[in-house]
Amino acid sequence: MSVRPRFISFDCYGTLIDFEMGPTAQRLFTDRVAPEAMPRFLASFKAYRLDEVLGDFKPFFDVVQRSIQRTCAAHGVACRDSDATALYEAVPTWHPHPHTVAVLEAIAPHYPLVILSNSMVDLIPASVAHLKAPFHAVYTAEEADAYKPRAQAFEYMLDRLGSHPGEMMHCSSSFRYDLMTACDLGFMAPTLIERGHEPSADYPVRRLSDIRQLPALLGL
Repeated sequence: MSVRPRFISFDCYGTLIDFEMGPTAQRLFTDRVAPEAMPRFLASFKAYRLDEVLGDFKPFFDVVQRSIQRTCAAHGVACRDSDATALYEAVPTWHPHPHTVAVLEAIAPHYPLVILSNSMVDLIPASVAHLKAPFHAVYTAEEADAYKPRAQAFEYMLDRLGSHPGEMMHCSSSFRYDLMTACDLGFMAPTLIERGHEPSADYPVRRLSDIRQLPALLGL
């Protein structure tokens, strides 16, 4: 059955843009972390990034810096001052997942598209430019003064749009950062776009194995 939301909001990194923080860290630390230890090192880095966004807001550079410092300390790996800078400055170079641009361009004439991203005002424009499609609005954690998965980030978006959860579709590849909160807030159509980078969870979401299935879900 198709859905007819007033707005469609998207997570950006991981869902639309291929989030290459792990591969970037792997390349950066290849001379300091043994191949057999790398998967656990990267898993720690991912876990610490989530932990770092759950408290009071701080700039995303600080999130990256604290996360990689904590990861290195936990694994007994030397951490260089340049590591956080290299990881942070890689973000604008990452590109969309296959078929993403075409799907967004197909949907944009019919529905206002919105981005809600754990990003910064000066960091997000390059990524949005890679997506090419016109967006009605782009909101960042910096503007919301909170990162997802905190409800405050979603509430900021709703306030700015003059909308409420019952008329919103929110699309993400992440249960932890997006869809759990969207479900808790009562979003009309929380939608998982499978990217394979998180375990599944038992939440009432629409599940798409391919972003190319999204137009049909919207009756297009």
